[in-house]
Amino acid sequence: MAPRAFICGCSSTVLTADEEAFIRDSNPWGLILFKRNVLDREQMRALTGRFREITGRADAAVLIDQEGGRVQRMAANHWQAYPSAARLAATSTDPVEQVKIVRLAARLIAHDLAEVGVNIDCLPVLDLPVAGSHAIIGDRAYGEDPETVARLGRAAAEGLMAGGVLPVFKHVPGHGRARSDSHLELPRVAASSEELERSDFAPFKANADLPVAMTAHVVFEAIDAERPATLSPTVVTDIIRGFIGFDGLLMSDDLSMKALSGSFRDRAKALFAAGVDLALHCNGDLAEAADVAAETPELAGRALERAEKALARIAGDRLAFDPVDSRAKLASALASAA
Repeated sequence: MAPRAFICGCSSTVLTADEEAFIRDSNPWGLILFKRNVLDREQMRALTGRFREITGRADAAVLIDQEGGRVQRMAANHWQAYPSAARLAATSTDPVEQVKIVRLAARLIAHDLAEVGVNIDCLPVLDLPVAGSHAIIGDRAYGEDPETVARLGRAAAEGLMAGGVLPVFKHVPGHGRARSDSHLELPRVAASSEELERSDFAPFKANADLPVAMTAHVVFEAIDAERPATLSPTVVTDIIRGFIGFDGLLMSDDLSMKALSGSFRDRAKALFAAGVDLALHCNGDLAEAADVAAETPELAGRALERAEKALARIAGDRLAFDPVDSRAKLASALASAA
């Protein structure tokens, strides 16, 4: 049986009996982990392994947000703390050196993730902050011009894939201009289509060949004044699939964020109607997750093809990789730029 087109969370460091029953019955495509789900390597291996055992899929998707800076779910008491995207970019003024250091940091993150069974990282952030925008993106961005963000975002994606971890670029078609945090309320962007195409959308367009993307819960008034991108057939079809040219696996941002309104059944129904491939529900609330699952189809057609194609790209680096030496190189680059 094909998995159903959603990703769920869980409440703690082990799956409860109710969560195991839910996963068994609903067969989600993936599981996403947060700090509440992370203790140490042994615990993470057990948790990711148990999810795959229940689903019966050895390659079942296990996701995490391990960006560096403010957003890293695996804490520094057991794993290296990585710098933010902006800090990595600031290690050099030489674009070639910037690419090397961003790729190196992502390769190290992939090493950390792969050894505990996490095969997808919600990175890179391709959002483009502008003056006056909300700080929710801020230093999570690689820069403030489309070319830098596109170039360094690709470097991060390449570093992850070299280590056998799929990147998810976010938040398409752009959260950087938003003046509010979509975790708390629905942002609205009033910029013209021409300005958005020239700036905000450009890093996504330059990386449209990457395997997985996450939508933005942001209203772009010039394109669809009524619905956020996640729920907008116009944004998905005309902008994400059309202008940007992304034909990979498209997942929503978290359905439990306050930018969205209505029941969880309605949210799930609307995102699939808009053309999004996968629903994401993060907070581990089983009642909410059950409502999402109730409106989620089995992966089929183009969505299934995209999911299979994405997972097939998890190959890992065939070249020798020395994490100890690589960590020393990263530390040296950061110290030199301090």
